[in-house]
Amino acid sequence: MNVLELSEQEIIRRNSLNELRDMGIEPYPAAEYVTNAFSTDIKAEFKDDEEPRKVSVAGRMMSRRVMGKASFVELQDSKGRIQVYITRDDICPDENKDLYNTVFKRLLDLGDFIGIEGFVFRTQMGEISIHAKKLTVLSKSIKPLPIVKYKDGVAYDKFEDPELRYRQRYVDLAVNEEVKEIFIKRSKVYSSMREYFNSKGYMEVETPILQSIAGGAAARPFITHHNALDMPLYMRIASELYLKRLIVGGFEGVYEIGKNFRNEGMDRTHNPEFTCMEIYVAYKDYNWMMEFTEKMIEKICLDVNGTTQVQVGDNIIDFKAPYKRVTMLDSIKEHTGYDLTGMNEDQIREVCQKLNMEIDETMGKGKLIDEIFGEFCEGTYIQPTFITDYPKEMSPLTKKHRTNPELTERFELMVNGKELCNAYSELNDPIDQLERFEEQMKLSEKGDDEAMIIDKDFVRALEYGMPPTSGMGIGMDRLTMLMTGQSTIQEVLFFPQMRPEKVTPKDTPAKFMELGIAEDWVPVIQKAGYNLVSDMKEVNPQKLHMDICGINKKYKLELTNPTVDEVAGWIAKIEN
Repeated sequence: MNVLELSEQEIIRRNSLNELRDMGIEPYPAAEYVTNAFSTDIKAEFKDDEEPRKVSVAGRMMSRRVMGKASFVELQDSKGRIQVYITRDDICPDENKDLYNTVFKRLLDLGDFIGIEGFVFRTQMGEISIHAKKLTVLSKSIKPLPIVKYKDGVAYDKFEDPELRYRQRYVDLAVNEEVKEIFIKRSKVYSSMREYFNSKGYMEVETPILQSIAGGAAARPFITHHNALDMPLYMRIASELYLKRLIVGGFEGVYEIGKNFRNEGMDRTHNPEFTCMEIYVAYKDYNWMMEFTEKMIEKICLDVNGTTQVQVGDNIIDFKAPYKRVTMLDSIKEHTGYDLTGMNEDQIREVCQKLNMEIDETMGKGKLIDEIFGEFCEGTYIQPTFITDYPKEMSPLTKKHRTNPELTERFELMVNGKELCNAYSELNDPIDQLERFEEQMKLSEKGDDEAMIIDKDFVRALEYGMPPTSGMGIGMDRLTMLMTGQSTIQEVLFFPQMRPEKVTPKDTPAKFMELGIAEDWVPVIQKAGYNLVSDMKEVNPQKLHMDICGINKKYKLELTNPTVDEVAGWIAKIEN
């Protein structure tokens, strides 16, 4: 790496790394470092009246106070932080004191990983700490971490720029203690859900992510190409159709927690790559699934938070079952005053116009109803509410309602103004299913790029017979948002999708060399802030000379400085 690309701190740390090696200390040792305790456990289990406990711990050095022959450091392991007391004579019992005087005091930096062996005690200030008897260098950090200071539980100088936090999640996790807790809770959400399903005897399975037909949802897919088979493939938008094939094959209950991919917009609640859970249980219907779902979510909230109530923004949401149930058309009637029951597509289009909605000709009846609900109803449901009985046109994979053939046996669970899960009494009539797919193809021909494609193999599977089945899908990222009180999906994804990092445009060395500039000087000129030849056009030659000669001296590049007249000659050659 060019030294000019490094900050002063990075150069110092790299020099320290080389000096450690010169002393015979490997800054990245290969050997296992055996630990036997974590910071939080040490504090929780400490008793003043017991024999001092011997411990071996490891972690990052997050702060350091040197006081001559004794020092205090704050060590951060995977569970928390603990203070370590280090004295020169304890870690350097022999005459050679380099480990303390040179390595610890000068060559180690904040962010470095160290191992500490010693015993636990309580300081005169009452803080449970480790008295170090041995120090081991485990990993050298050559890029400085942002320093977040904590006092009385309050963080100062926080690393809080979302752009940097999401792009450099490893730094976010290292310096912002509360972020790790979000992802620990996310893991608990998954564990609790799996425990609930497994206790019922349902089996976790895996289905293809690369699919020849993007089915199971109304969404725009990502498309790729399989070279060996010379065929296009789609990234999975849903696992539904494959999981139902397993019900056809004889499994009574199957579920999958996996990634889906939808080539659509990104916002506070959408990421193009997201985690979804789908479960299908034979011989059940959507009424059973509503009760099953509310009990599941109540259990998860209790397991994760110890209570059924969670604060999300200004709202306290209570996940205690049972949840309110409202039909979709009743909801629309309540919030708009229009009863859409029995209306055809043209009549619903007129309602949309009266409601001053933006619609287009590609939208069929189902899409229009969905738009009305989304704009006027969805955001009003803060407490968990099941919206039921969707119009047939909105639900091509759902069984017709047993009392009204214009509707389907479908529900969505709304929480905090957003859809959390979607469920059906699954359509298992192969003739009806094929007709529904054909209707979707007509929408596709009108320009609806989210309409479903006919999956002939799935229809064939239904022709062999699928028992009455209920299925449910839930967005795991949104569920985690609710369980952790977060308002943006990026906060609960380790690595959310980001735009490419902005790169400062730079001219090639050849363009600078056309002015008579030696190639070795091009990085120096660009380090001084003149990334493009045109940046030098109006610059005073003496200023440019002073800037680049200063960099040459500061970084000890040992280049032969040009004269001011030579610099003026470069600038003179720049074309208007």
